[in-house]
Amino acid sequence: MDLKEQPLAPTLAQKLGDTAHVSGLAIRLARVSGAGERLAEWLLKVAVERGAHHYERDFDPALPPDNPAVSDEEIGVALCLGQHHYALDQLRVAAQLLSSPRVDAKRLCQLAVHERVEPVLLHIAAIAEKFAPDDEPWAHLRGHLRPRRVPRADALPHWTRLVSYTGISSHGGPPQTDWLRRRE
Repeated sequence: MDLKEQPLAPTLAQKLGDTAHVSGLAIRLARVSGAGERLAEWLLKVAVERGAHHYERDFDPALPPDNPAVSDEEIGVALCLGQHHYALDQLRVAAQLLSSPRVDAKRLCQLAVHERVEPVLLHIAAIAEKFAPDDEPWAHLRGHLRPRRVPRADALPHWTRLVSYTGISSHGGPPQTDWLRRRE
């Protein structure tokens, strides 16, 4: 099969059985960041630089630098957009970046509704309730964000992908499970 015949990777929206909308946030961020078509890579890089340390890796040095005018809430929501190719790392990085008391939970709710990412953020918030029930912004989202159903939520990350799970320790202690928080 030559390159022209290869199918495109599905988007997150397609995996969820949802329709991706044209995101004004993505258009604006692609422009202000200078990332253009490489927006998803840039978002991942910036989120890791801002404290999503669990996902550290080497990024292409040609990617534009961080733009402090772009908020953490915008980065986190943009990582969850349905128009991106399906990549669970983007959702996991968003969860860790947004796991900070510095995140404006009210602004995050507004962006989530506007950008149609409520199913993703509420999925993360439901998992956070089990491991960090009082952590913000997740507690706020659970109380203030209305669910928007999608046909298939099984495409979202399993709880084990949003925590650090040590298993049984060498000292015979019980397994330890910690919610992945942003390094401040």
